[in-house]
Amino acid sequence: MDDRDHTAHQADPSGAQEKAQEHAAHEDDHHGDGAGGASWGTAAKATAHCLTGCAIGEILGMVIGTALLWSNVPTMVLAIALAFLFGYSFTLYAVLHAGLSLKAAIRVALAADTVSIAIMELVDNLVIALTPGAMDAHLSDGLFWSALLGGFVVAFFVTTPVNKWMIGRGKGHAVAHAYH
Repeated sequence: MDDRDHTAHQADPSGAQEKAQEHAAHEDDHHGDGAGGASWGTAAKATAHCLTGCAIGEILGMVIGTALLWSNVPTMVLAIALAFLFGYSFTLYAVLHAGLSLKAAIRVALAADTVSIAIMELVDNLVIALTPGAMDAHLSDGLFWSALLGGFVVAFFVTTPVNKWMIGRGKGHAVAHAYH
């Protein structure tokens, strides 16, 4: 084992990185695109899983902030915070169920979801911010919901190639998939 492998193993005592690389190799064997990467189907499933948690958190945050008549910035901060919380919680639930300790599960969730959630939130909130009138729309306005849901769609299509690239290298969602 070279120093680089040894250092990576020490930084990840749960073995998640090693398991993720094994899982990525397994995915390549059965679902790869022939170029050593993960399949589009695998990437889309991982993105949809992450987007589900993000969407629940973001919608809840937007609804709470809008209902409490908060201004745009605190509402978006709450929505983004809840998107991360719910996004991580979906992965935490799955890997805890697989038998990991809470500490190891938190590390796996952070490794699996941080980049994906961050990209989704950046893209989704940019769509909302750039949609004329969306920031001032109310819960009863179609514009509120179309901008929010449209942002999720755009975020899905922007994030899926990133997840494909990361999973193909044993990173991102591949870390959590090692426990499925």
